Amino acid sequence: MLVEFRTQNFRSLRDEQVLSLVASPDKSLLDTHALDTGLKAAPHVLKSAVVYGANASGKSNLIKALQYMRDVVLMSATLQPGQAFARLQPFRLDAVSASQPTAFEVTFILDGVRYQYGFAMNAQRIVSEQLLVYKAFKPQRWFERHFDAESGKDVYEFGPGLKGAKTLWEGATRPNALFLSMAVQLNSEALRPVYDWFAHRLVILNEHAPLSPQFSLEMLKLEAQRKAIGEFLRAADISIADVEVATKQATVHSIRFDLATGKREEETGEQTVDEVRFHHLTEHGQAVFDLADESSGTRNLLFLAGPVLDILSNGQTLVVDELDTSLHTLLVQALVRLFHRPEANTGGAQLVFTTHDTSLLDAYGLFRRDQVWFVEKRPDQSSSLYPLLDFSPRKNEALERGYLQGRYGALPLLRHQTLGVQH
Repeated sequence: MLVEFRTQNFRSLRDEQVLSLVASPDKSLLDTHALDTGLKAAPHVLKSAVVYGANASGKSNLIKALQYMRDVVLMSATLQPGQAFARLQPFRLDAVSASQPTAFEVTFILDGVRYQYGFAMNAQRIVSEQLLVYKAFKPQRWFERHFDAESGKDVYEFGPGLKGAKTLWEGATRPNALFLSMAVQLNSEALRPVYDWFAHRLVILNEHAPLSPQFSLEMLKLEAQRKAIGEFLRAADISIADVEVATKQATVHSIRFDLATGKREEETGEQTVDEVRFHHLTEHGQAVFDLADESSGTRNLLFLAGPVLDILSNGQTLVVDELDTSLHTLLVQALVRLFHRPEANTGGAQLVFTTHDTSLLDAYGLFRRDQVWFVEKRPDQSSSLYPLLDFSPRKNEALERGYLQGRYGALPLLRHQTLGVQH
């Protein structure tokens, strides 16, 4: 389970920003909205968190920062020597930040053990990297690495908690690779849980990793999963009695143009295609619709159903940018409540998402006050992330009205102009 994420000097997130899912001492809704960690330092971790802010405030950059960190963990060991990191963007609107490293750190709990892992980097190399493991109250420093500019070499320090061929792993780690990634590639069993958390426990959906229909379509081919998805859609009350996928062979005609020779080639062949059919049932009749006949909201709900059901079962952390896209506010509420329901969320899954849907703030029992965060763009164009708790709101405070009135900041700055009106 995700406990905390930190980042610094990534795009508009110039100063260190911290998103914490540690539950406050407030006991309200604790049984449904939080997970018991079994740890004294953080007894409960929240099942969900929502982030608000104006357009271009930096909400999406927060998601992209976590995504970039995961990509470096998963891909750095495959880079060629001297290959630069792509798409790394430090804050570019002041000269100092533009030349400084970008930093990431994540704290998570896996099988009762708390891990705190982070690194700093520039486009050419990893500048520092470290891992703390809390198998008891006091942390064990398994390894620490930093780049020594004078010698031009990485300096490593290892703790007794890390077992294995450390000298081999150190020697194999290139400047543009993470020690964690190389060690796991060279069969480090001790470090594999950290790598696997990024690879298999963290699911991110945004513009760089859009929702794919294929996962849900494959689940529809299995009877038990098809029933689960059907129940998921029926709970949304959109008159769908059943949904199924039929696989068939179709004739596909393709045209290929060779730029080198100028020749045009046409090909016709058989291809396997999946057809989704929705069975709608009302008190006045029934009908079967194809996927193209359904609204974008229904299609998105179907494509979300498979991943969400899998995440709830396996206890993963789902991070979504703009969850409310093409979904009615009541459907978004239903999704959030699914993560809060212990009978549905059997694996201890979490949901972190950004949204513009302010009505969620006052939806009865949807969020505790420590689950709400804001991102605001400062005059210097850097972004600031802060929790609702900074404003000490009352338990029955009208949060939506307070937010729209500017009480918590993170609103767009609107210039009041009359366009095309003559007096």
